[in-house]
Amino acid sequence: MIMENENIKKILIVIDMQNDFVFGSLGTDEAKQIVDSVKDKILTYDKNDVYATRDTHHDNYLETLEGRNLPIKHCIEGTKGHEIVDELKSLILEGNIFNKETFGSIDLSNRIKQIYDENDGNIEIEICGLCTDICVISNALLLKAKMPEVKISLDKNLTEGVNRDLKESAIKTMRSCQINII
Repeated sequence: MIMENENIKKILIVIDMQNDFVFGSLGTDEAKQIVDSVKDKILTYDKNDVYATRDTHHDNYLETLEGRNLPIKHCIEGTKGHEIVDELKSLILEGNIFNKETFGSIDLSNRIKQIYDENDGNIEIEICGLCTDICVISNALLLKAKMPEVKISLDKNLTEGVNRDLKESAIKTMRSCQINII
């Protein structure tokens, strides 16, 4: 019988729970519905072990490759849309928030790998947030590639995608890449 290691450091990563993805230019009713549950999840973790990402764009967004493929300005640095939603932002230490200009955050994965090394590999990671089929999956796979032996879990009730089909496809892909779906 495998015993649960009580010395495992548990880390929560909250992906892109920003105003523009919840209430703003790319907001959805589904995203609004998970805010309180994400808050409840954050409160179950030590504040020092909660990390977050912010999708980060600039005024030239529409001129970028992403902007040409998704021509809706969002998460422009310095705007209200870029900020983490009010219900969550005071729960996450500013030093644990990573701005990212692309779907996945290499800086975040490097920081989590540092924690992994400091804890002799005794960490578990849980991920939640937006958007399942773009930024959530990108960050989950970056973390899995960097730390293949770490248990990484996604709470499927604390994430939403562009639409139901894309969310489910992303979940299937993560499951096949050994991300635990809870």
